[in-house]
Amino acid sequence: MDKVVPTAAQAVADVGDGASLAVGGFGLSGVPNVLIQALYERGSGALSVVSNNCGALESGLAVLLAAGRIARVTGSYIGANKEFARQYLAGELEVELIPQGTLAERLRAGGAGIPAFYTPAGVGTQVADGGLPWRYDGQGGVALASPPKEVRDFDGASYVLERGVRTDFALVRAARGDRHGNLVFAKSARNFNPLAAMAGRVTVAEVEELVEPGELDPDAVHLPGVFVQRVVALTAEQAADKRIEKRTVSA
Repeated sequence: MDKVVPTAAQAVADVGDGASLAVGGFGLSGVPNVLIQALYERGSGALSVVSNNCGALESGLAVLLAAGRIARVTGSYIGANKEFARQYLAGELEVELIPQGTLAERLRAGGAGIPAFYTPAGVGTQVADGGLPWRYDGQGGVALASPPKEVRDFDGASYVLERGVRTDFALVRAARGDRHGNLVFAKSARNFNPLAAMAGRVTVAEVEELVEPGELDPDAVHLPGVFVQRVVALTAEQAADKRIEKRTVSA
C-alpha cells in the first residue's frame, strides 16, 4: 500500500519513447514540473500528450516541447506559447484541439471506464464535421485533418460522439498526499489534475506535503488513492517554486 517512490527519476523511469501521457495543470497552476523535468532528463521522446495546454513561459510541458520530445498534443489551448504555434504551423507537431469541457469529460470518462459519450459541444462545426488541421505540411497546407464524428439526435437536439481518453501514464501535482495515494489539491491547482490522474493507467503524483495514512480527512480527499500508483514527495524548495504567469500589482 505504500506507493511512495524515493525520487522523481525513479517514478518516471519506465516512461519510454512513444508513451502517451495525461498531464495536469492549467497555465502555471498545478503543473507537475518536477516530474516533467525528470522525464526531460530521462530523454524520452515521441511522446503523445493530453493536457489543457502545452506549457507556458518556458516551463512545464514547454520544456519537453522545446526539446522536440513531443510528437502529438491533445488539448484545448495554445495561448501565448510561441514555440507550440511554430511547431504546429511548421508541420513538426500534430495537434488535436478540442473544446475545453469536452477535454475534461473525455479524461473523466476514460478514467471511469466509459468508452464514449454524446455532447452538444462542437455540433455544426469542424469539431463534429471534420476538417480541423491536425498537422500542417509546413507550407500553409493541411497534411492531416480531423475525421468527421458521429452525430445523433436526442429529444430534438443534436449531439456529437466523443471518445473517452486513456493514456499509458499520468503526471499530476497535489498540495497534500498520503502514502496510499489519496490526494488533496489546492484551490485552482485542482483544475485538470484529478481528471488527468483518472485517465492514466499508471499515475504518478508529486505532492508538496506527504502525510501518513489517516491524517487526511476522508471528506477532504479530492482523488482517492485507487487512481494513483506512485507518489513523490517534493522538497520544501521544490514545493515553494511557483511562478506567476501575469503579475498584477495594485497602486
